[in-house]
Amino acid sequence: MVKLNKIYTRTGDDGTTGLVDGSRISKADARMAAIGDVDEANCAIGVARATLGHHAFGGMLAHIQNDLFDLGADLATPDEIEGALRITPAQVTWLEERIDHINSALAPLTSFVLPAGAPGAPELHLARAVTRRAERAAVAAGAAGLPLAYLNRLSDLLFVAARAVNQSEAGDVLWVPGASR
Repeated sequence: MVKLNKIYTRTGDDGTTGLVDGSRISKADARMAAIGDVDEANCAIGVARATLGHHAFGGMLAHIQNDLFDLGADLATPDEIEGALRITPAQVTWLEERIDHINSALAPLTSFVLPAGAPGAPELHLARAVTRRAERAAVAAGAAGLPLAYLNRLSDLLFVAARAVNQSEAGDVLWVPGASR
């Protein structure tokens, strides 16, 4: 379990940060960019949770936020470390099951969806976009396998969740090609 008695350590004042194994890397390292983007995705999901209030997706989003800490730990652990906290196939499968369940109640898309609509939907779309950025950063950092699969499925889940929130109100806000010409 994590125990933090002191918030500042001054060890990062030189522009480096520590990984799980105690090694230090530059805060500008691609790995740190990926970890930071995962953290930002987690924050965006927190904003969506707060906006949705007591919506049925609250528990699901809380579960995801915890998983994103697991993902951050995975990215912060060098590959050669045995027994480290890693994203598991079950975590990816859990996302896929939620996607399939939510999507089964949605009408097929007839156009691209704009990130707008009922309270909570735009925030879920923002979290989706930040998650896509985290995925790109993880690729740039050399991550492979389950962390990438998790981020890819998570962005899909956030998309269908936003659609479901909109469906409970006025429906998807659709892109109309050339509408403002």
